[in-house]
Amino acid sequence: MKQDYYEILGVDKSATTAEIKKAYRKKAIQYHPDKNPGDKEAEEMFKKSAEAYEVLSDPAKKQRYDQYGHAEFDGAGGFGGGGMNMDDIFSQFGDIFGSAFGGGGGFSGFGGFGGGGGRARVKGGNLRIRVKLTLEEIANGVEKKVKVRRKVQADGVTYKTCPTCNGSGQVMRVTNTILGRMQTATTCNTCGGAGQVIDKRPSDADAQGLLVKEETVSIKIPAGVVEGMQLKVTGKGNEAPGSNGMPGDLLVAIEELEHETLKREGDNLHYDLYVSIAEAVLGTSKEIDTVTGKVRIKLDEGIQSGKILRLKGKGIPSINGYGSGDLLVHINVWTPKTLNREQREFFENMLGDENFTPNPERSDKSFFEKVKDMFS
Repeated sequence: MKQDYYEILGVDKSATTAEIKKAYRKKAIQYHPDKNPGDKEAEEMFKKSAEAYEVLSDPAKKQRYDQYGHAEFDGAGGFGGGGMNMDDIFSQFGDIFGSAFGGGGGFSGFGGFGGGGGRARVKGGNLRIRVKLTLEEIANGVEKKVKVRRKVQADGVTYKTCPTCNGSGQVMRVTNTILGRMQTATTCNTCGGAGQVIDKRPSDADAQGLLVKEETVSIKIPAGVVEGMQLKVTGKGNEAPGSNGMPGDLLVAIEELEHETLKREGDNLHYDLYVSIAEAVLGTSKEIDTVTGKVRIKLDEGIQSGKILRLKGKGIPSINGYGSGDLLVHINVWTPKTLNREQREFFENMLGDENFTPNPERSDKSFFEKVKDMFS
């Protein structure tokens, strides 16, 4: 099981955004590759700290993590599945390091981020799709193969060094201030920080050297996902122009299809079972639906309408790995709306019979008590 993000940064759930940022900076400096050359454990902690900060520093992501745990972000092999490398970390969080490593937040061992900042890695655009899942697929987890139309670099496209920034991705600007002349570096407008522009491109490519192709993408969906949850497949979005770019991500929104007989409430499932008066009086056995197939349950004689039978562990697995919910079977005694003469005479004779006179016991809970128990 993956390590808790709060534990990685050494903060509690009530930590403010500023406290989370401070904790991450401390961890990042402690495990920075420049301070720990060749130390694989330090490099791994450096990546874990960045992963934790990426989620906890965003209030919306933090809320989803608190509710659903790691599976909300890495169930499809995304961020936590090894999708973020050193370039990603420095391109997104380089400002966190401040002047601790040469002023640029950089790291001399990866992608030219040392000291002065260097050329930016352009990232392609993200793609978004919706995937419809049955309750059975949600309960058991599933691998879906979907066709995605994404932008990829065209065959034969070539790039050359940007003439404006000479491949650095930045241009220097000098401004006069009351403190004197100040020099600042800004992203090159010509290449967008990539340091490259198109040299040659085939006729079917767009102005960025990209064309649209259809690709089949495999998405591993963990058990227990919920309606509206978003999974990420790293690197399966649109590709970026240039030889130094990295592709965007495929964001997968979960849509839950309505089941014919089962209703979901969190990790629990509800099933309405209708029985006749005769079955309720004499007892019977019934076959009902579950997310893993049909099961047969026994109903004792004299069972009352409104009784709830709880089948432990027959619900939906917890997305956080805390076991499974239950299947709650609601008993409904069906009262016939029409009777023939013989049936009517039978029930008329039973009107004064003490066995047909309502006499609830203390163990027979009221409707409100059952509702209270159900939600607790």
